[in-house]
Amino acid sequence: MNFPEELEHLIRARYPILWVVTAEETRLDALLAGIAARWDKRVYEWTCTGGVVPAGTSLQSQKPRHSTTKDPLAALDCVVDQVEPALFVFKDLHPFLTQSHAAVIRRLREIAPHLKNSRKTIILVSPVLDVPVEIDKEVTVLNFPLPGRPELTALLDQVIEEVSRADRVLVDLDEAGRDRLLQASLGLTLGEAENVLAKILVKHERLSGDLAAEVLFEKQQIIRKSGLLEYYASEETFEQVGGLAALKAWLAKRASAFTGEAQAFGLPPPRGLLLLGVQGCGKSLCAKAVANLWQVPLLRFDIGRVFGSLVGSSEENVRRAISVAESVAPAVLWVDEIDKALAGSQGSALSDGGTTARVFGTFLTWLSEKTSPVFVVATANEITQLPPELLRKGRLDEIFFVDLPSEAERAEIFAVHLRKRQRDPAAFDLAELARATEGFSGAEIEEIIVSALFDAFHTRQPLALGHLREALLQTVPLARTLAEPIDRLRQWSVGRARPANPVPPRGNAPA
Repeated sequence: MNFPEELEHLIRARYPILWVVTAEETRLDALLAGIAARWDKRVYEWTCTGGVVPAGTSLQSQKPRHSTTKDPLAALDCVVDQVEPALFVFKDLHPFLTQSHAAVIRRLREIAPHLKNSRKTIILVSPVLDVPVEIDKEVTVLNFPLPGRPELTALLDQVIEEVSRADRVLVDLDEAGRDRLLQASLGLTLGEAENVLAKILVKHERLSGDLAAEVLFEKQQIIRKSGLLEYYASEETFEQVGGLAALKAWLAKRASAFTGEAQAFGLPPPRGLLLLGVQGCGKSLCAKAVANLWQVPLLRFDIGRVFGSLVGSSEENVRRAISVAESVAPAVLWVDEIDKALAGSQGSALSDGGTTARVFGTFLTWLSEKTSPVFVVATANEITQLPPELLRKGRLDEIFFVDLPSEAERAEIFAVHLRKRQRDPAAFDLAELARATEGFSGAEIEEIIVSALFDAFHTRQPLALGHLREALLQTVPLARTLAEPIDRLRQWSVGRARPANPVPPRGNAPA
């Protein structure tokens, strides 16, 4: 059942107090007006600045009227005095539902039985939810969903119709361009979507699908205001990722999974993946590149940041972070080094009163039940630190093992990083460098090039193969320092994780 139907059924069933969690008062007002018209009810709204007035009353008309009902107790008395069927919409009453305003809470509790025997309903509208325990049994909570594709399509059509009459504005939207704009707009309120379309028109004097990045910039503001997630303006592409062909192909097949065409085909949005493997082999780089490939926001979720000092605040922080991620979906949620963040969750009752376990449980429940198009990319280096519940199928789509690069992959990585620094890879013997770097990770290969550049710059010489050879000899790869843990990780991955790039089995890195 969709939200409008659910809301209408609750009103008709005479539920006394409904709490609608939303910041979109205008959209909700229009919905309630339609319900009231169908069932012959009047609509009144209350604010602490205007008191109780008929819905739709302009600000100028509110000034001289009903000033006494600005007090919430007087406003609630108006509800009781009203004889005709009506909806009373209280906007932002939540600051008055605290112990310092106990009389307001008590009055609501007293009114609830009266409403059950009338055709009147109180609807509390607020962007936050904080139901006092005294009226918990009388209140029904509803979350007003953000506008879907049909509403955004109607808005886009309205904007196109309005600007088509202006000679200065060019509308260049084919079906693919419309789909890109609509997909990028998902997760915005109707007001935010209208604002960003207006900004595009003012800034570029045209409307086309290649301007979807402007919509993603609008989503950055939502993420920054949350304080729990970091927005990454991802510039990395898979052209900058050497090797990992199987992982790249898997992600490329899902590049259009969030489009309307994919939904019409019956495809569910992809849930996410776990990238497990050796440090420095490109796991975090892939998380950044997939957001660029799919043209969706990349959010970094630092689980360590959610742990608060107050009991219960950590779980609430996780829920808030998830809510923000869902509000800007479709998006990629990057959980870096999840093994460290959730280490010891099984025994946290003895170490932190069970906070880590509860945070982990909240996150796992969301992974299992989420329907929003938030693609989770979790990275981990140590499998023994991961709770087994995370590895169960159904929470994530796939587990990929990212191993040390093969010889061909190392040559490709050298080429990627040389091009990145404006050097021609053809001027270097990549085959020799690849053979000499057996057991090196991608990060270590990049560091070899950086170190060689410092040496060349110090001697005021162009970068040459000799500089790279010298830097290579001075580097000790992690595969030698931590040979035993890496070997255990490789053995665990056989049959349990999908190789990010299938290669023939190979032995341990040289000691």
